[in-house]
Parts: sequence; structure tokens; C-alpha cells
Amino acid sequence: MIDAQTMREPISVLSRPEGQLRDYHAARWNEPLIFELGSEGERGVRVPRADAAAAEALLESPEAAIRRESPPELPEIGQAQVLRHFLRLSQETLGADLNVDIGQGTCTMKYSPKVNEEFAGSPQSVSTHPLQHPSTVQGTLEILYELERSLTAVSGMDAVSMQAGAGSAAIWGNVQIVRAYHASRGEQAQRDEVITTIFSHPSNAATAKTAGYRVVTLYPGEDGLIELETLRAALSDRTAALLITNPEDTGIFNPLIAEIVAAAHEVGALCVYDQANANGILGITRAREAGFDLCHFNLHKTFSTPHACGGPAAGAIGATAELEPFLPGPRLVRDDAGFRFEDRGTFSTAPIRPFWGVIPNLIRAYAWIRALGADGLREVAEVAVLNNNYIMHRLSEVEGVRPAYLEGAHPPIEQVRYSWSELARDTGVTSGELGQRLADFGMHLWTSHHPYVVPDPATIEPTEAYARRELDEYVDALQQSSAEAREDPEFIRRAPYRSSIHHLDADAMTDPDTWATSWRAYRRKYLNEGTEIPAHWSPSADAPTRSRQEKLFHR
Repeated sequence: MIDAQTMREPISVLSRPEGQLRDYHAARWNEPLIFELGSEGERGVRVPRADAAAAEALLESPEAAIRRESPPELPEIGQAQVLRHFLRLSQETLGADLNVDIGQGTCTMKYSPKVNEEFAGSPQSVSTHPLQHPSTVQGTLEILYELERSLTAVSGMDAVSMQAGAGSAAIWGNVQIVRAYHASRGEQAQRDEVITTIFSHPSNAATAKTAGYRVVTLYPGEDGLIELETLRAALSDRTAALLITNPEDTGIFNPLIAEIVAAAHEVGALCVYDQANANGILGITRAREAGFDLCHFNLHKTFSTPHACGGPAAGAIGATAELEPFLPGPRLVRDDAGFRFEDRGTFSTAPIRPFWGVIPNLIRAYAWIRALGADGLREVAEVAVLNNNYIMHRLSEVEGVRPAYLEGAHPPIEQVRYSWSELARDTGVTSGELGQRLADFGMHLWTSHHPYVVPDPATIEPTEAYARRELDEYVDALQQSSAEAREDPEFIRRAPYRSSIHHLDADAMTDPDTWATSWRAYRRKYLNEGTEIPAHWSPSADAPTRSRQEKLFHR
């Protein structure tokens, strides 16, 4: 049995006789919310009062109608306390710059070069305003223009829009293009279905559903891939588009992708390529050669811009010449006078977000591409595939885990969807509980793969950014945890012991009624204070009817 003393001692490694896994222990501050730290009248900065003339002019201006009747309820707290608060929170946070962050499969956690922060943080980036005259931001516009050209080369598409603030927003933009294209042909009412696959990114189904389409989800055959005949059976004159990720989230690349696209085209459907998993195919295969009409990239994945805890990210939409008029406007163009934005055309879909995208992240992506060049981008893919194969080889030595669909003829490319079902069968320890234990090593094992088509899943994507010794350290932590599960399953279930996190109520985490995403909601739901519920957004008249599935539970 593993006793309490073992928890306090450095954790030995099973597979690496020359050393030990690091003796990790996270900070645990139990830091209160910042609203609970301040006191009335305390302040960190003295805001100067407006002079009398300015105050009088404000009262007479149009903005007076939207002036608040009372000051906002902000934390009243000193500068030193603010600094300590956020430094404590940072000590409780792991990320790609601290840990071996390969356990967030499909997220493509890679190194974002720090020199690029100099470019992204320069005054020409952060001190400009989106309403400045184009003549004053020609350098920034040239970067965006050249980035568009780079992404057209990588994808083979004829045009690129980078207005989307994230990958899911780019998918939404593609769905809007699909709808506008069919409307222009008088087929919008007829084509009310979108086909996707269960191992494509969930945002494909989610955005199509949000746009009012009926979503048809295809499941794989024994080799982990959808079968061509299964697709043909689902296609009809009602099909608006096929939205597919390739490689899928299992890491398996479908070699019949050109035939799949051709089959969809035969019934008049558009084909949309979700390239969230493009890190293992850069410079090797492109959307153009497979026959796609639209594609998108996640710049915060493949092109190294930081994930930043979920945002702000950056997305890019690629389109063929036929669909270029439908790209969301305005569009960046170059003429004899320089660079400027052109107003939306007749067929252009609505802007995805205000202004021109997340400029600092677009600058980071541009710098990363320029530093690598075409040969470097291909080397990124080759090293990512090599690292993935190395991890798969090392994990074959770990009892209780195996790659899903290993019996298929097509090996995974840049990531692998593993199954811990054998360990769960033998010990009762689930992949989710194993993920909790990995936090004690300062690592993360992502386990949110709903629905669980692969039993007790975990997806590992090493990318090109990690050294071999770091990959070994991650596998050694998994091997240690697997051995502990067989010796004392309850020890794993009680984990983590050395992390800043605690055990969470899974039911509460999956019940929206318990979520408090603002201080106002927290006070109302947990402190029983009668705070005002603000007015919510109202959908437009043509928005689809809202529907919500039964609550899904994490584990």
C-alpha cells in the first residue's frame, strides 16, 4: 500500500534508472476573489477630475444619454494588494511555458518564441487604434497582407480572411459562407443539413447547429475512419456542406479525403476543411489538392500564437476564388497608394467581429512563419510526427493503455487518442482519475472527450516543441501513475496531493445553474444577495430556435 509518507517523499521513476521525476509541489494560496480583498475607500490610483468646461460639455453631448447614474462596483484595493493577488494566482497556474504540456491533445500546445512578444508588444501594435486612417498604419497592414499570402500558400486557397478572433469563430464564418452561397443559388431552404464526423472538432457541429442546420454525425469504422459508402448514404440534395477535420482528433489521416470531397460535390454540397490538426501536415498536403472549397486555421495552435487561457486567439478562413466574394468583410487590398480596407461586396457575409482581428496574435503568427520559411514549416510537421511516434513507442511499455484503432492500416500522424480501458477494467481507475494524479507531477492529462466513443480516453499531442528528455519525463509520470493504480487504486482517486487544485463537484461543474461567471452572479447564487440580473442579448428574428440537450456529465 502507498501510505501518507510516500506522498511526502520524492516520487521515484520506474522506467528511468538514472534519475527521478522532479519533486514537484505547487503553491496553494486559497486566494479570495479580488472583490473580497478590498475595503471601502481604498484605492490604488487617484483619477484626476475633469475640469469644469469638459464636465459641462459632457453633460450636453450625445454621450450624456448613456452616462451611468452611479459608479461601477469595482474592487477598491491598493496597488500592492493587486500585485500580490495576481502573482499568487500565477503561482497556481500551469501552462506551456512551465510544464510539459503535451497532454492537451488536439490543442497543439507549442512554444511561442519570446522574441515575437517584442513585435506584438511594440507601440505600433498595442498603441494603435482600429479607427486610425490606413495611411498611419501601413506597416501593420503590410504584415496582415503578407500573412494572408503566406496562409494562401500553406493552404492552396485563393484568398484568406483573418477577421475571426478564434478557430471556432472561423468555423462559424465558414458556415455563414455556406449559407450565403446556397442562398445566392436559391437553394437555402432546400439545403438544411450539414454532415460532420464524431472525431472532427465539436465546433463544426456546434456552429452548424447554431446556424439552424440539422447536423448529421458520422461514426467511424473499425479503422477509426468514416467509410465512403457511409458518407454516400448520408448525402442528398438536402446536404449544404461537409465539415471535416483531417487528421481527425484521433490523429488518423483519412487517405480517401479527395474521394470524400468529390462525393459531397456530386450532390452540390460545399466541403469545409477544419485544419485545427494541421501541425503534422504542414508543407506536405494542402486543402487545395484535396478539393476543398473552404478551410480554416487556428493560428493559436499551428502557428504558435499563445492560447492565453482560451483567448484572445486568432483564426483564418481560406476560400477558393468562387467563394472569395462571400468572405466576411471588409477585405484588405493593395493598390498604388498602399494598403487599405475595401468595403464589403454584394455577397460578403457579415463581419465576424468588429474591426480586423486580433492584431498582436496575427503579428506573432507572421513572425513565426517568416522565421521558419517553407522548409522550416515542413520540418515542424516532420518533427511533430517523429515526437508523436516516439511517445506512442514509449507508451507501448506502459501496462493498461493502448492507442485506439491500432489495428487499422493507417497510423496516427501528430497525436494519438489512447484508451485506458484496460487499466479501468483491472483497477477501476478511470482516465479522469489518472489525470488528477498527473497534476502531482506538474503535468496535465486532458480527459474531456465527450461522447466517450473511445472508452476511458486520453489524447497526447507532443508537437515539435519538446525535447526527448521532456517526453520521457511525461511518459514516466504516466507509468508511475499506472503502477500506483494497480497497487492502491484509492491513492489515485484521492489525488492530487501536491497541486494547487482541489477535488471538484463534477455535478456542479456540468450544471449551468451553478455557474457564476461574474461577481454579480456569485453574489446572487452563493451569497444570497439580491443583485440585479442584467438584460441579456436577444436573438434576431431569423435565429434558430434554442434547444439544449440533457445535461452531460464529465466523468
